[in-house]
Amino acid sequence: MRELQDKFSGAGRVVWIGLREARREPPTPVGEVRADPDEGLMGDHYSGGSGQRHVTLIDSAHLEAVAGYLGRDAIDPGLVRRNIVVSGLNLLALKAHKFRIGEALLEFTDPCHPCSRMEEGLGPGGYNAMRGHGGICARVLQGGWIRLGDKVKPEPAVSRG
Repeated sequence: MRELQDKFSGAGRVVWIGLREARREPPTPVGEVRADPDEGLMGDHYSGGSGQRHVTLIDSAHLEAVAGYLGRDAIDPGLVRRNIVVSGLNLLALKAHKFRIGEALLEFTDPCHPCSRMEEGLGPGGYNAMRGHGGICARVLQGGWIRLGDKVKPEPAVSRG
């Protein structure tokens, strides 16, 4: 089974980046952000916080699914309060993996479950629409720039011999 979990069809791509300057503020879309192993994403209110949640990521396909559950054509990524939207890669498959985004090296830490704020941003039923589609949390292991269009690539598996 481990062999199957270590195979990926290809890289994903960063399609949106957002930073929140303060708690409860909406994210501001940006073209690039510096990731730091001690601080997380520079300029984000979680900067300097728990390494377990340095970065939050969501799959663009999950945004489409949530929009469908809510009867919408699309959802503004800022409404789900994640830092990075990725297309072309199942982020949950990164569990137990390190991965590169641009110059930075990250590590999956936990699923990113929805919070009650989803009702505020998405309206009635927003919390339930996001269940199972909230994305992931990651820790920054090696700093560097993350930019729109950067590839999201799982690192080769370490030999378990």
